[in-house]
Amino acid sequence: MAERLHRPAAPSGDALVLTHGAGSNADAPLLAALAGALAEHGLTVLRYELPFRRARPTGPPRPADAAADREGLREAVTAMRREATRRVFLGGHSYGGRQASVLAAEAPGLADALLLLSYPLHPPRRPGEPRTTHFPGLATPTLFVHGARDPFGSLDELEAARRLIPARTALHALEGAGHALVRAGRPTAAAAAVAGIAATFLEFTRGPG
Repeated sequence: MAERLHRPAAPSGDALVLTHGAGSNADAPLLAALAGALAEHGLTVLRYELPFRRARPTGPPRPADAAADREGLREAVTAMRREATRRVFLGGHSYGGRQASVLAAEAPGLADALLLLSYPLHPPRRPGEPRTTHFPGLATPTLFVHGARDPFGSLDELEAARRLIPARTALHALEGAGHALVRAGRPTAAAAAVAGIAATFLEFTRGPG
């Protein structure tokens, strides 16, 4: 949908494909707010709806959906290469970020950096089921944005997981935040959180130093 493509007034040449979590869609308020904030700084941002959600308007993805969701992300990044004159980044919230990272490990060089919002390190209360087996093969610079109260993984667990990744990584922690990162009904705090995420990602993609 055209309204899901955020075109900046002054393009930097960089673009981002940003997708949603298992219980949401491309119109998630977090995605819309973050896409708008990044577009204000020159990024062309596509809020991408995963194939599983296009097939079923409600309900979580099934394990069999993952490959098609990754292929959809691959096609979206390829399409955005025609929009961008410089780099194309890939990111997502929770399940969307997990599939983005698996795709990046499978296809090194597809994206120039990853933005992983609330990466689901493991199911809640089941730390013995890590979702990090692909991390040692991840050669794409990766910024994690994570709430200190996220039941899908603590900040300490995320710090340990980052050490599995050979590429450059960073963590933007949100104190008091859960898996959703921002809370409905608190617009001022939500706006500040989104602005902080956008600023950190822009700084991260400038590279070290």
